[in-house]
Amino acid sequence: MAEKKEKLFDQFPPVSTQEWKAKVEADLKGAPFDKKLVWRTNEGFDVQPMYRAEDIENLSTLNSLPGEYPFVRGTKTDNDWFTRQEILADSAEEANAKALDVLTKGVTSLGFKVTELTDETLAVMLKDIDLEKVEVNFTCCPRHAVELAEKLVAYLKQNGKEAQFKGSIDFNPFRKPLLHGVPFPGDIAEIAKKLLEVVKPVKNLKVLSVDSVMLSDAGAYIFQELGYALSWGAQWLTMMTDAGLDASEIAERIKFNMGVSSNYFMELAKFRAARMLWAQIVRQYTDNNDACKMSVHAITSKFNQTIYDAHVNLLRSQTECMSAALAGVDSITVVPFDTPYEKPDDFSERIARNQQFLLKEESHLDKVVDPAGGSYYVETLTVSIAHEAWKLFLEVEDNGGFLQEVNNGEIQKVIKATSEKRHTDVARRKEILLGTNQYPNINEFAAPKIKTNGCSCGCAHKSEGDNAENALPTTRAASDFEALRLATEAAAKRPKVFMLTIGNLAMRLARAQFSTNFFGCAGYEIIDNLGFDTVEQGVDAAMEKGADVVVLCSSDDEYAELAPKAFKYLDGRAEFVVAGAPACSDDLKAVGITNFINVRSNVLDTLKAFNEKLLK
Repeated sequence: MAEKKEKLFDQFPPVSTQEWKAKVEADLKGAPFDKKLVWRTNEGFDVQPMYRAEDIENLSTLNSLPGEYPFVRGTKTDNDWFTRQEILADSAEEANAKALDVLTKGVTSLGFKVTELTDETLAVMLKDIDLEKVEVNFTCCPRHAVELAEKLVAYLKQNGKEAQFKGSIDFNPFRKPLLHGVPFPGDIAEIAKKLLEVVKPVKNLKVLSVDSVMLSDAGAYIFQELGYALSWGAQWLTMMTDAGLDASEIAERIKFNMGVSSNYFMELAKFRAARMLWAQIVRQYTDNNDACKMSVHAITSKFNQTIYDAHVNLLRSQTECMSAALAGVDSITVVPFDTPYEKPDDFSERIARNQQFLLKEESHLDKVVDPAGGSYYVETLTVSIAHEAWKLFLEVEDNGGFLQEVNNGEIQKVIKATSEKRHTDVARRKEILLGTNQYPNINEFAAPKIKTNGCSCGCAHKSEGDNAENALPTTRAASDFEALRLATEAAAKRPKVFMLTIGNLAMRLARAQFSTNFFGCAGYEIIDNLGFDTVEQGVDAAMEKGADVVVLCSSDDEYAELAPKAFKYLDGRAEFVVAGAPACSDDLKAVGITNFINVRSNVLDTLKAFNEKLLK
C-alpha cells in the first residue's frame, strides 16, 4: 500500500487575521496600525496593508468566467488587443503612406483625424489597407460625423468590406461643452439618430463615443472618470431609446475611450469595475448579453507627462499600458513621450509601439485572460472603485443626467477642483513627478526643444464665445513647475545656491541632498561641498562662488548656535535659508531668519517667491 504523503502546510496551524495584526502592531512598537499602514485613497476608501481570502469570499465578482455576464473578467475568451497608433499627417496621401508604413511594423489599429472631407479623401487614406485585419478609427468635427459615415459606408459597400470592417467614428458632441464651456450647436439626438441609421449596414462600426479620456487628461480621479463615463454612456442609451431606437443596437454602437493614469493596481481595477457596472446599466434596457459588453479603448495619460526629464514619460506610460493590458481592454494607444513639447517624431512613435509589443511578444500578456482574477487585493479594489463610481453615477442621474450636468458646467467644476487639488499636491510633493518636483536633472535645459505650446486637449483652438469658467482645465500636473524652471532658463543670470554644510555628518548630508532636490526644481545651479569647520569659512566660500542663496545644512541641535552666527556674518549679501524645521525656529525668526525649507514646505510657492527675488 502506498504511503500517504503529508502536505507541507498542513504541518503548520492556521494564522488568523487578528494574529497577523497583533504581530504587526508589536513590530510597530505602539504606533497606531491604522495611521501607519492604512492609507486613504483619492477615491474615498481605505486600502489595507494586507488582504486575505476572507476579504473576497462574499464578492459577486468571482461568480463569472471571462466572456460571461457581467464581464468583470473580460468580454472575450482571450486577452489580445489592438495596438493602435494615431496617424498624424497634413494630407490624405501622407496619412496613407504613414499608415501603410506602421502596419508593416506591427500596428493593428489606426487612428485617422479627418479635417478635409471629399469624395476622394477616404479612398486615398485607406488605399491598400487590409480592412479585414486592421481596425480603423476616425476623428472629425461632430457636425461632419454623418457625412463621414455616409462616405465610409459607401466606400465599404463599393469594396465589399462592410461585413469585415472593424472600427469607429468618434462622434462626440459633448466635446464642445467640456472643452469650450458652451453647448453643442445642434440637436444631438437628431444627429445621432441619423448617424445610427447610416451605419446600419456596417455591424462593427462604433459611432457613439464616451471620451472619458478627456476627464482623465484634465486631472480627474479614477472614480470620477469612471462614474462620469458610465453616466455619459447612459445618456446615449436614454437619449436614443427616447428617440425610438432599439436599446441593443444603441449599446453595440457605443465605444468608451478611457484614460489610464500611473496608479497601477487602481487603474487595472477600474476597467474591471467599468465592465461590470456598464453591463448592469445596459441590462436595464435590454436582455441581450452581447449588447451588455463594453467596448473599451485605453489611452495612456497626458496629465502626468513632463517636459523635463521626458524619458521618464516612458516609465509612466509603460506601467499604464500594462494596467490596461492586464485589465483586458480591446485596444490601446500609448501616447509618445515627447507629446508635451513637440509633434511626436518617428523615434518616439516607434518607442510607443514597442512598449505594447514588449508586453505581447516578451511578456505574453495577450495570452493570459484576467490574470488578476481572484487576487485578494485587486478584487477588493474592483468592488471599492465600483462602489464609489456608482455613487457618483447615481448623483449625476439624480441631477438630470450627463448632458444637463455638462451644459450647466457642474461636471467641469468638479474636475477643475480635482485638478487644482492635484496641482497643490504636486506643489507640496504629496504627488510625485520624478524629474520635475523630485530628483530633477539640474543640468537639463528644456527651452530649446519645445516646439509646441504643450496643449494636449485634442480640440480646435479656443474661439470667441468660449466660456472658460465652464470648461475643463487643460494644464498638465507638471506645468507649474515647468513654467518656473523655464523662467529660470530665460533669466539673464542663473541663480546659484550654495550648500553650507557643517556639523553632524549624517544630518548635513541628508539636508544638503534634500535642499539640492528642492532648489533644483527651479533649475538653479547647485554648489555642494564636503563641509566646513566654521560658518565663516562656509560663507566666505559661498561669496567667492557668487552664491545668490546660502542654505545652512546641519542638525537641529546645532542650529541654535550656527544659524544666527551664519546669518549675521552673511549680512544680507545673499538669501539665507535654514534646511529643516528645528525646535528653535521661533528664536531664529526673532533674529531675522525667515527662510526655512522642509518636508512640509509648499515647494512651488517657495520657489516662486525666490524667483521673484532672484530673477530681476
